[in-house]
Amino acid sequence: MTTNTPLSRLAYAPTVASSPIKPILRKPTASVLGTRSRADDSDGADEEEHPMKRQKKTVVFNENLNMVREISGKSFEDAKREVRQALEGKARGDEQDYDNLKDLFAPSNRNSSPDEDEEDPRHQELLGYVVALTGYVPMLGRSCTGLVRSVLRCSWLDRDENFAKAYIQLLAALSSVQASFFAEILRMMVEKFLETKSSSAVPGFPPVDLETRKKRLHAGIKYLLDLFPAGSKMIIKLVTSKFPYTDEPKAVHMSYIDHLLRLKTSRPDLERDIMELILAQLVKLDVEMTLDLENDEDDTTRAVMRSIQTDAKDDQEDDESDDESVMSDDDDLPEETKRVIKIKNKLETLDAIMDLVFSIYDPIFEKPDSDEAVACFENLLSDFKNVILPHLKSRHTQYLLFKFAMKSDQLMEMFLGLLLSVAFSSTEAPVIKQAAAAYLASFTARGARVQSHTVQLIVSCLLDYIDYYRETHRHCRGPDVRRYSLYYASFQGLLYIFCFRWRDLLDQGALPDNVDWDDPASFLGQDLPWMPDLKKRMHANIASKLNPLKCCSPVIVEEFAQLAHHLGLMYIYPQIEKNKSIHLSQFYTGSYAQGGALRDTGFEFDNEKWTHLEACFPFDPFQLPIARRWLDLENNYVTWSPISVLRKQGGEATDEDEEEEDSDEEGSEEESEMGEEELEDREELFEEDTATDDERAD
Repeated sequence: MTTNTPLSRLAYAPTVASSPIKPILRKPTASVLGTRSRADDSDGADEEEHPMKRQKKTVVFNENLNMVREISGKSFEDAKREVRQALEGKARGDEQDYDNLKDLFAPSNRNSSPDEDEEDPRHQELLGYVVALTGYVPMLGRSCTGLVRSVLRCSWLDRDENFAKAYIQLLAALSSVQASFFAEILRMMVEKFLETKSSSAVPGFPPVDLETRKKRLHAGIKYLLDLFPAGSKMIIKLVTSKFPYTDEPKAVHMSYIDHLLRLKTSRPDLERDIMELILAQLVKLDVEMTLDLENDEDDTTRAVMRSIQTDAKDDQEDDESDDESVMSDDDDLPEETKRVIKIKNKLETLDAIMDLVFSIYDPIFEKPDSDEAVACFENLLSDFKNVILPHLKSRHTQYLLFKFAMKSDQLMEMFLGLLLSVAFSSTEAPVIKQAAAAYLASFTARGARVQSHTVQLIVSCLLDYIDYYRETHRHCRGPDVRRYSLYYASFQGLLYIFCFRWRDLLDQGALPDNVDWDDPASFLGQDLPWMPDLKKRMHANIASKLNPLKCCSPVIVEEFAQLAHHLGLMYIYPQIEKNKSIHLSQFYTGSYAQGGALRDTGFEFDNEKWTHLEACFPFDPFQLPIARRWLDLENNYVTWSPISVLRKQGGEATDEDEEEEDSDEEGSEEESEMGEEELEDREELFEEDTATDDERAD
């Protein structure tokens, strides 16, 4: 059976020298196989058109019929006869010739002697048998699955181009016979995505480099998908299921993604599915790295970051990490060292993939307001909502949106509009809305190109929401972070935005003359003109039964309290002191109150730590040393100015300040136990990005 679609797109040479082929059949006998003349061969019509049967040994492809018409004269006839008799014998229950045919296609035994390799027909030219089997594919039923699997194990990428072309024709013919064959063929091709090195050379053929193998592989995939468009859905499922695990080496990940991008190029209809898959796997790796670093000791984390910074400076781009070879060669390394190496390798993989993805999208946004860029950003927003947003622990993947949203006001408005619509939607899940609120606050705080009027607009939207929520819950029992999580997430977002963008919340036209916009110290001690009703509305929520200062992260609350006091916005230390005597567990709606006493697991939030909102903001400092080159952080990113700098520039602390600090140090027993952890969190949230790269490396 042959196909009618041209193979010209494969761009393989049409002729090849061939060598004699060793027969695979037993010596014919009249009682078993009989003798056959060409007149008995139903396929002999082709030979009548070519009387010069034993002339030059060439392969001639008829592009119109997409088939081989003549190969090696009688040798090709022998291959056709032997294949047919093997399949007929299989149908009669005589499988010896059929087994010989399977062995012919199966990979050779590398342990055989050189003499055996030279004589073994599997190391000779298989082209005649490939073409012959293509013609008899209709005879292959379910009982011939073993032969099909043997064919699929053939080293077809490591031979010459003509063999690859004929082999692809055979695959196309097999695909047309049974859907199960087509699925196995696609699976075989996708599994080759995981190969990072060229396999051993086939005897009789020169070595084939990896790039040539990739071109042949994807030429075959394109040809099959052009013939059978339904295979597009099948191959997407396959590439998803075969994607490398997160602990696989960087070389495996990069090779696999390279194959995906080649597939995207040859099949533009798969572009959206492929890019979403890459981003989904990137998020998975990103989240896993965040959890690994959070669960490790600080010394381990610092060791990993120092190692990565050092490698980045040395510009080490080896496919196989030196650390990987150390682990494989020496199993006696300390467990801590092994863990540092493992985490470092994963971070390098994450960094390399992020760098590659940035390079894919960056050319599209050279003209950020073009139709192409807007359409691409819409796709990114869709992927963000479906893939990135549900995973708040992701720390790097979302910077794709950050980078390109900074390109133009239109793209920025699209991103902010999506975040606002999701955060205050009535149909989204609470966890998704809370994540959107965190993204909204983090982007507004960190985006250097977010203009003052946009900052005030976002703050007004958040104030409107918390005011509405406060009014509709005025009769609540008290603070409950689980029941009112979106309210606390919105209020915490307000505090976070204020800490970074407080100057943008001022009426700039009414500023005192002696205030220098670029000198934070000049704002201290001034009667500052804040945006309308900011102070009044913040006070109303702080004093409400919802008591947001108690539920928001103590790190964020403390920084806001210090900054708001120095800038004369409000003085909230009395409320903070009052909150120290409040135990949130008394307001927490436990399982008994919800009718779940019979299925209670015995876990209650006795520790006050679990009743605070987590201080998680998605656009915290970007830590990947290679991929960060795309972000232009100096112009696009707002870094934190610590409160200590404001105090130094504003003069010595007053007695009142010292009393406040003393009262903060006292606290309740529960708050004191959290002191060290809160200090570490504050360093991560507000001070981490002030250090230079050299300081981090040291």
